[in-house]
Amino acid sequence: MKTIDELLAEGVAGKRVFVRADLNVPLDGTTITDDGRIRAVRPTVSALAAAGARVVVASHLGRPKGAPDPAFSLAPAAARLGELLGSEVAFATDTVGESARATVAALTDGQVAVIENLRFNAGETSKDDTERGAFADQLAELADLYVGDGFGAVHRKHASVFDLPARLPHAAGGLIATEVGVLKKLTEDVARPYAVVLGGAKVSDKLGVIDHLLEKADRILIGGGMAYTFLKAQGHEVGISLLQEDQVPAVQGYLKRAEELGVEFVLPVDVLVAHEFPDLKTKAPAHPTTVAADAIPADQEGLDIGPATRELYAAKLADAATVFWNGPMGVFEHPDYAEGTKAVAQALVDSPAFSVVGGGDSAAAVRILGFDENAFGHISTGGGASLEYLEGKTLPGLAALED
Repeated sequence: MKTIDELLAEGVAGKRVFVRADLNVPLDGTTITDDGRIRAVRPTVSALAAAGARVVVASHLGRPKGAPDPAFSLAPAAARLGELLGSEVAFATDTVGESARATVAALTDGQVAVIENLRFNAGETSKDDTERGAFADQLAELADLYVGDGFGAVHRKHASVFDLPARLPHAAGGLIATEVGVLKKLTEDVARPYAVVLGGAKVSDKLGVIDHLLEKADRILIGGGMAYTFLKAQGHEVGISLLQEDQVPAVQGYLKRAEELGVEFVLPVDVLVAHEFPDLKTKAPAHPTTVAADAIPADQEGLDIGPATRELYAAKLADAATVFWNGPMGVFEHPDYAEGTKAVAQALVDSPAFSVVGGGDSAAAVRILGFDENAFGHISTGGGASLEYLEGKTLPGLAALED
């Protein structure tokens, strides 16, 4: 896999370089609430521009239905990228149309442009190879070289991720190189003890990675909404908590297999419960109560791990040499249910372990809760991509960058 350093050494001055970034940032209207992914790709864009390239940045944002939708415009991300670069970034109001062609044609050496949301074109995500390829052909007309640096999208077989690199000389950007290097530390010659913390809403989203990590991890800590399916699998009642009843047999199988392999599964011993889900807009006080994990009232739902569980999880992480964390411990967006997620983050900060925060909501939580990103070994920009890599899957976007 050619690196951006090799590409820069060959010379990029005057060449149009298509950078497939991941600018899929959360928005409140047109306000970016977490610019972590934009900051992550800035070094690659900056290096190319400094070397005299004419940089064309492209990304998706959200899930528009293959047609323009103002709610998913990349305009705010383009403006923020310009602020981070300290120079104006041109913005094309379409992907491969008149605006994109004119905007790219107007670039001079060292200038940067962002084209509109790739998913405004149905060809980007099409499962039809011909339709996807046709869109990739149009994108290829905008550039001379391709740099893949959108790690959060490399698990997708999309036109700009998978098909476009086959049409242009290509290299991996600095972010992708860093992400892959970090993930290799979680899969090859791992420093032990190796602890994995998994949270989030649905256990079904994590089954593949659990299956794979049972062969690698020393202990697995479970929190978030998925914990209640595990508690149910142990025979406990979970009230009106989030539950995937159809996954209970699979979870029971994993618990049994973990016991056979000597992998420690750590589940909540207490939880915060309430009669209803909290109001995340007003952040009105929720007044939760703490109950034992095996004593959740029938008319209440668990929304965070309790204080005893926080202490237990911190103790289980204290002696780890490697930690991978993906998924919050509760509804961290509400202050009454943020303490579990905060406790895990603090445990990683306090631990000497090489810690990886696996993207998605976990990465957002770290920033929203006020932690210094530099206190962690690595904060990934791609939750889904990280999980699929750890499952041992071939990621289309990485395969496409191989020589």
